[in-house]
Amino acid sequence: MARLRISAIGFLNPAPLLYDFEHSPKREALAGRYDIHYTLPSNCARELAEGEADLGLIPIAALATIPDLLIVPGCTIASLQRVRSIQIVSRVPLDQIRTLAADTSSRSSVAYANVLFRHFLGTDPEFRPHAPLVDTMLEHADAALLIGDPALIASESHPAIEMRAGQRLYWYDVAEEWTTRTGLPWVAAIWALRPEALAQTDAALLIDDLNASRDAGLAHIEDLVSHWKKRIPVSPQIIRTYLTENIHYVLDERCVTAMKHFFDLAAATGAIPQAPELRFVE
Repeated sequence: MARLRISAIGFLNPAPLLYDFEHSPKREALAGRYDIHYTLPSNCARELAEGEADLGLIPIAALATIPDLLIVPGCTIASLQRVRSIQIVSRVPLDQIRTLAADTSSRSSVAYANVLFRHFLGTDPEFRPHAPLVDTMLEHADAALLIGDPALIASESHPAIEMRAGQRLYWYDVAEEWTTRTGLPWVAAIWALRPEALAQTDAALLIDDLNASRDAGLAHIEDLVSHWKKRIPVSPQIIRTYLTENIHYVLDERCVTAMKHFFDLAAATGAIPQAPELRFVE
């Protein structure tokens, strides 16, 4: 069979999911079945939509715009309370934000922010796409939406950011805003497969490969900490806590329920075109 083309996320948060793809002894065997490359979450979705990839670790909001994608069961990037890597940094309180400079590298994070404002707060700020540079974002808008590693780095260096901003800022964790209001997990991303790719893979083997890689990553957190402390300017303890406490990697029933609730609210507020039907690889 031809190798499946995988589009993966080059942030810290999926590192445990990709462990076997990057480490011996499994890496060599998996390289015979998969061709993997790394990009932004939004690009993962685009590559799946355009047929440039067969399997992608995509923001869940992409399921609403790319028809017929199949969710691979077992793995997710989610949070049960506070995620720290999706931050709204604001000059004004949350309900007073009128303009938001937004890193658009993840559709789901932007959609969650829209649900937060439109459904829970009853406001509708203007979203302005912007590179993830918090200082300049705050020069051009009331608040900044930061996603992934830039958000994690900013959350750990907020005194310096506030000094440059010349004021005490408001820091809001988008996942925590969601979990507090709904009592459900915040789900950011899942593995999704183009349905035609089923013809070139063994579905059971695919599920086993992805779930085994996650389990190996969670069993080797210290290896990941040692690797990532050289890549992002935060302490090893922050990385360790982030991978073991802030991120939840198992796509369980509560996560599926949370996804459905998010899709209903996102569709009702216009953050996505419609709530998709969730279909799984079997």
